[in-house]
Amino acid sequence: MLNAANVSFAYPRGARALEDVSVAVPRGAIVGLIGPNGSGKTTLVRLLNGTLKPSRGSVSLDDVPLSTLSRRDLARRVAVVPQETHVTFDFSALEIVLMGRYAHLGAFALEGPDDMAIARRALAATGTEPLAARQFATLSGGEKQRVVIAGALAQSSDILLLDEPTTALDVGFQFEIASLLARLNRDHGTTIVVSTHDLNLAAMLCTELVLMKAGRVVARGATRSVLTSENVRQLYGVEADVTFHPRAGHLTVVPLARTE
Repeated sequence: MLNAANVSFAYPRGARALEDVSVAVPRGAIVGLIGPNGSGKTTLVRLLNGTLKPSRGSVSLDDVPLSTLSRRDLARRVAVVPQETHVTFDFSALEIVLMGRYAHLGAFALEGPDDMAIARRALAATGTEPLAARQFATLSGGEKQRVVIAGALAQSSDILLLDEPTTALDVGFQFEIASLLARLNRDHGTTIVVSTHDLNLAAMLCTELVLMKAGRVVARGATRSVLTSENVRQLYGVEADVTFHPRAGHLTVVPLARTE
């Protein structure tokens, strides 16, 4: 469905951020991108959403190169939740979510009743409907993240890309966001790509993982196959106990000691 084939990318006057990376995101999957700082995860997310263009290789959606799609057409298929959302003006939560409808509006068109209904459903799906009238700036970090995800849902896209969605959130909000994403995937068939440092979040949420280090893919596959003590050691230089937790129903990762 969403495919990056042998992509490389370097920022101006900077080191190469990605080198010959290939990632295939199947329809209906939850794919996690994990790796240490500087591994290229955020750059890959930006290539997958068309914000950046690869210097080599290609990114395609259903075999159509992203480079041939307009920003509006791409937004109808792919929604993005960045690490942080900064709002210049004092918008309400509902107004933030309604911004997700821009891809479906004509030039100079205003949101209509159908757009409002979609925005309300997106708020309800993320548990943020009671916050609709609140000013976005007054919300907590977890509330803001859920409203931003609601805005992405309002785009009515079938692919959701998230870059570090639980950064700076406490464990309660982390669990809440992970549960929300799992529910969207289960109930709506949303294909999800999530970049994260949280190995336990990845183990809980993702069906597949792509392990990255220094701009390259070092392993990819089903979560239970590639999330191993050996791979954690290779990525992070940390000895870790990776075991299946029967009550949680997924792998858990417990760091034990630095190996480097």
